[in-house]
Amino acid sequence: MELMKTVAKNKLLLGAVIPLLPLAGTHAQDKAKESAPNILFIMSDDHAEKAISAYGSEFSRLAPTPNIDRIANEGALFEANYCCNSLSGPSRAAVMSGKHSHANGFMRNGNKFDGSQLLVQKIFRANGYQTALIGKWHLVTKPTGFDYWTILNDQGEYYNPDFITENDTVRIDGYVTDIITEKTIDWLEHRDRNKPFFMMMNHKAVHRNWWPAERHYHLYDNVDFPVPANYFDNYEGHKAAQKQKMNIYRDMYEGHDLKMNVAKGSDSLRFDPWKHLNRRMTPEQWKRFNDNYREKNNSLWERDLQGKDLALWKYQRYAREYMATIASLDESIGKTLDYLKKEGLLDNTIIVYCSDQGFYVGEHGWFDKRFMYEESMKMPMMMRFPPKIKAGTHITKLTQNIDFAPTFLEMCGIDVPKEMQGVSFLPLLEGKKTPDWRKYLYYHFYEFPGFHSVHKHYGVKGERYKLMYFYQDKEWELYDLKNDLMEMHNIYGQKGTEKITAELKKELTRLQQQYKVPQRCME
Repeated sequence: MELMKTVAKNKLLLGAVIPLLPLAGTHAQDKAKESAPNILFIMSDDHAEKAISAYGSEFSRLAPTPNIDRIANEGALFEANYCCNSLSGPSRAAVMSGKHSHANGFMRNGNKFDGSQLLVQKIFRANGYQTALIGKWHLVTKPTGFDYWTILNDQGEYYNPDFITENDTVRIDGYVTDIITEKTIDWLEHRDRNKPFFMMMNHKAVHRNWWPAERHYHLYDNVDFPVPANYFDNYEGHKAAQKQKMNIYRDMYEGHDLKMNVAKGSDSLRFDPWKHLNRRMTPEQWKRFNDNYREKNNSLWERDLQGKDLALWKYQRYAREYMATIASLDESIGKTLDYLKKEGLLDNTIIVYCSDQGFYVGEHGWFDKRFMYEESMKMPMMMRFPPKIKAGTHITKLTQNIDFAPTFLEMCGIDVPKEMQGVSFLPLLEGKKTPDWRKYLYYHFYEFPGFHSVHKHYGVKGERYKLMYFYQDKEWELYDLKNDLMEMHNIYGQKGTEKITAELKKELTRLQQQYKVPQRCME
């Protein structure tokens, strides 16, 4: 019903009302189609902000991402964009619904997504857009609202992945990032050119187990990435963090994640609970993998590293594999941008690149995400659209993934449904003054018991301070991000924090009431 109301109210850029069932071929509609912007939404998985060179970290300067940077340099770089629930499925559900996890019903991986609800792709399709989804879905139920979709099975596989369509599942030979790129360009090549398009290009990379394309097996072998200052964090004052199981040197699967072998000269990997992913490789691919990694693994055995030295070696192996996997992702963005330019679509297409959340690359000794700390809550993003976004724009005000759908709709002249909880950040992109812009964001993580043993928590984040509550443990944490960006010092309960604590708790209650968070979600 809400979709019908939205369509009935919406107006094309030229001012013509869109009927619920548009009449094809009218002069007004043809002109509207010519002027309506396309949207290419590119989402990667687990791409840390510091692993994108547009953000300027020392880490990324050693492994630059020039094609991803191009979107930021020619458009806007978001410096304070955050997810509302740092987990793959929930973040994707928030992007499409414009609502927090409790409101869209997908609070943790493994839930079944309610595809009958109002989603941004449905609104675009009802307003004359052709819609498509290629790549990772991870929401259990089949996609809805797309004219065309083909998705990876669950998390997907790096080599010879399965792709699911409405009617079948097909294994495709090759490397998943390259295949998604080819499928995207093929769809763009054969789309209905009489319609604008809304396309979601969802990469598997750079998700665990960080398996590079063959051409990048040795890309960063000789690079020593900077080790985070808190790599050997002892989690003092972080009681929930003491219980997690996402430490690089204690919890990573040495075979599956770090590709370590069982003995010098062996081609058998150490602990690997998901051997079926390796078995997807052809014998020729597996031989080339072993030929390339055998020498690297043998050098580890020859050095006989132990303790802290082994922990540091594991960090470097992880960082090198992680960044080598990103290399093909960056190449994919470059190929896609080049195609749009060749077709004359580049400047009439809103191009978005983002990760589904942030990720730890050694901070606190961790990999993965889930926690409300900066590295995982922060969601790198950039946008390019010359008619609305000036090159070199930096967005420093607080934005969130629930804002994406309202923004895309407003940029295309389509009314935003009232049920969406996010707000359009188009005024920020246009450089307008926004004195009443939000000062705080709400966050809520639900997945416990669950993988990595991160306990349930919710919280509020402001420009300087962050308050989080691990509600099953009844433990509060408070951080001053101006003086403690790495969130090492929990100052909750310390003398002098009473005023800011009261203010943050008031904001937390206000946001939970504003977003209508049920009491059952806070117990």
